Formats: sequence, structure tokens, C-alpha cells
Amino acid sequence: MGSQDGGFRTVWKPASLAKAAGRSFLDLIFPPQLLDGGPRPQLTGLSAEAWSRITFIDDPACDGCGLAFEFSPGPGVRCPDCEARPRRFDRARAACLYDEHSRDLILQLKHADRTDLAPLFARWLSRSARDLIEGADVLVPVPLHPRRLLARRYNQMAEIARPLSRIAGLIYLPDSLIRTRATDSQGGKSGTGRRRNVAQAFAVPAGKVSGLAGKRVLLIDDVLTTGATAEACALALKRAGASGVDLAVIARVKEAANRPI
Repeated sequence: MGSQDGGFRTVWKPASLAKAAGRSFLDLIFPPQLLDGGPRPQLTGLSAEAWSRITFIDDPACDGCGLAFEFSPGPGVRCPDCEARPRRFDRARAACLYDEHSRDLILQLKHADRTDLAPLFARWLSRSARDLIEGADVLVPVPLHPRRLLARRYNQMAEIARPLSRIAGLIYLPDSLIRTRATDSQGGKSGTGRRRNVAQAFAVPAGKVSGLAGKRVLLIDDVLTTGATAEACALALKRAGASGVDLAVIARVKEAANRPI
């Protein structure tokens, strides 16, 4: 069984130098395309039209869940939901709003083998979560269950976390957190149902505990809805000795309690 870092595909990975040379040669024959299918650019990325449709989340935002504020209430202030029910992760940041414009890109990475989108999302997170990155020691992706990893052949969170670790200069620990049981889809469930679905579904293997002890973890996920999955992961990481767990996601829903995905 392969690791969360894409162990099922390592057989086909060429050496880094050969890969870089091959990509440069192919770029001469087949110039790069925009990731959203727009007109041919000089470099890969999103077209100006697609970029303008993404609702990026900038400061001010809730320190606890990354929800955008209309005006700045001051540093470290949290939204009423986070004040009423503190989460098991300490802080969270999202690059953009989860809507009809960002959803297609995220789902392409998740279900359509579009791993070429992962470096783009990593760059987004390097900007939106820069304050979390500054305080982090290690980077950990939310894991998939082995059966789902086998079917998908890669973990989309790991695909994002790997290039982000290089950008941020953080230690990357792809297998420090595992999913111990297969869970149902979170889609359509209430907040309570989501928390029950993932309760005790994550664990830190005994051999990985030492790498987390006393470390501040930056947890990587794709979308923040109610936060149930991230909270279950944060609980497992803290029980293993992590000093703190922050969360960075590509996108968050506008109203977490009412927008299942």
C-alpha cells in the first residue's frame, strides 16, 4: 500500500533532472496552456477572466476559521461562531471562497486527475496562510483512507502540501496522520452528523509520534465547511504531542452550517 504522498505513482516518476529537461522540450513543441482552458499564455496559470471570478479572502478575517470580515475588528478577533464553540484546531486561513467559480477547479484536482492544479493552490496558500506558516514547524496533509487512496491513486491534499512545503521551507510529514476507518461522504450531513462521521477516524502511527512532539503543525485540507474533519485531525495530532495545530485550506464556504459539499 502506498503512502499519502502518492506512493501508487512512484513507479512512473522519472528522475528530477530528466523530468525538467523533458518538460522544457515538450514546452517548445506544445506551449503551456492555461489551467482553466483559456487562450494560450506564456506560462501556465489561470486566464485573467477566470482569475477575476475567484473571490480571494484577504484580511480582515476571523482568526479561528478564516471567515472574511467586512471591516477589521482588531487582531486575533474571532467570529461569533468561533467564540461560542472554540474549535480543536487553533487558527485557520482560506485562500478563497468556495463558490461556483472555485468549485470546478477544486473538483478537477480532487476527482479528475488534475494534479497540475496543485502547485497553483500551493501558491495561493503560501499567501493566504503566510502568518500561520511563519509559526509552523511541520506540514501535514489530511489523509485519505487506504481504499479511497487506492481508487484515486493520489491524495489531493498531499499534492498541495508537497510544493507548499518547498515554498514555505517547512518539514513535510505526509504519513504522520492516517485515516483508521473509511467514513461516509460528508456531503449532505449536518454539522453534528459530520462530527459523528469522522469521530476517532484519524490517528498518528506510533512510529511518527516523535516527529510531532512539541511541534506546531500546519494541517492542509481542500475545503472548510463545518470544520469537522479538521477538528478530528487536530485532536489526533494534539494527543500525539503536537503543541498546536493550525489549518490552511484552498476554500471555505460562506456559511459553514448551511453549505454542505
